[in-house]
Amino acid sequence: MSKSRIAAIDVGNDSLKGIFGKLDYELNIPNVIARDIEDRPVIGIEELDSKDPLEGIHIKVHSPALKENNVIYRVGELAAKSDNSTELDPGSSKSEEDQTLIMLFAALALDAVRDENAKTFTKNNNVLDTSYILGTGLPLREVKEGKDAGYRSKLLGSVHQIEFLITPKYQGLKVNIKFEEVKVYPEGFAAFINLVMDNDLNIINKDLIDKPILIQDIGGLSTDIAVIKNRNVDDDKAQGFNLGVSEALEQIREEIRSKHGVELDSRRDVVDIITKKTNRNHIMVRGSRTSVHDITDRILVDLAKKQYRLLRNVWQKNSQTEICYFVGGGSAVLKDYIKTLNNNLDGYNIDFFEDEKESIWMMANAYYKLISDHLKRTTKDQKSEDKEKKAVKA
Repeated sequence: MSKSRIAAIDVGNDSLKGIFGKLDYELNIPNVIARDIEDRPVIGIEELDSKDPLEGIHIKVHSPALKENNVIYRVGELAAKSDNSTELDPGSSKSEEDQTLIMLFAALALDAVRDENAKTFTKNNNVLDTSYILGTGLPLREVKEGKDAGYRSKLLGSVHQIEFLITPKYQGLKVNIKFEEVKVYPEGFAAFINLVMDNDLNIINKDLIDKPILIQDIGGLSTDIAVIKNRNVDDDKAQGFNLGVSEALEQIREEIRSKHGVELDSRRDVVDIITKKTNRNHIMVRGSRTSVHDITDRILVDLAKKQYRLLRNVWQKNSQTEICYFVGGGSAVLKDYIKTLNNNLDGYNIDFFEDEKESIWMMANAYYKLISDHLKRTTKDQKSEDKEKKAVKA
């Protein structure tokens, strides 16, 4: 009988971040998929198993939750190299896209097939039967529209299967995924939890816990501004906007291709150019390091102005706010531009996470804290219930 394993997964618009088990495994996969054929061509197939599985995720996905079932995909880095790769489009809803589910199932399957989980899940021939307790989230806008319930019901009550095709080390394995429990959290609330509590949900930021604050989470396709009062998200005042960094990244990618003839595989490549520690905003053109500052600055300054306008509008409606924290992958991209605007304009009390990894992994970390706490409380309640039953029988 398979045991259930904890998974906390943030299917971000740039990449999926996953934390598993007792903090024993992490996954970061670019959120890119591409339809493919079953027998994809591979150079040196006899050396396939010496390669990293994350560089060659090639799967067939069977799930009643999908609009298009039994389709073969390349996922992540392998998909980014394809001519027909797809990333989530601006205006789309994360809860309603097949791509969100494909990324989620692929991540769970990649965790399940690891040798370290051999004693956790049962395996018959080449088929693993798995059970997960999942903590994940959706943008505030989608939760306010009630889409979290539909998303959760898609996952529960069905078996979802990932079949590894020509994937290093895992070729021929099938993973059946069932969920014992699924908790879907609003992203703004999750960010607040991560700011003020540790992994055991002990308060670590007492100065912040009771302050009225804003959390502006800038993602790929959307921006959530959570209004936190009395330790809770104010559902009426919290807002979600269809404004993220993906469109700007696509524009930068297109202008680099048009001006310099350089084809970047995905938005992730653009993010790397903008955020790298050395030679930031430079690319290699025919072997020469070339600045693309003129392109990135113009496009990102324009986006930073739009993000700043959102901040100003929400702050005006919540005038007693003490600080706004910027989180998410988009904040890492826009940090310097927003800081400059703020210094030159209103001078709001704003803060960013200087540790970019902490900002990017904030949602996954928060989901882990929340689902772990839920599991702990459920176990405690079950023990109390069992104790009461024994007492009645006695």
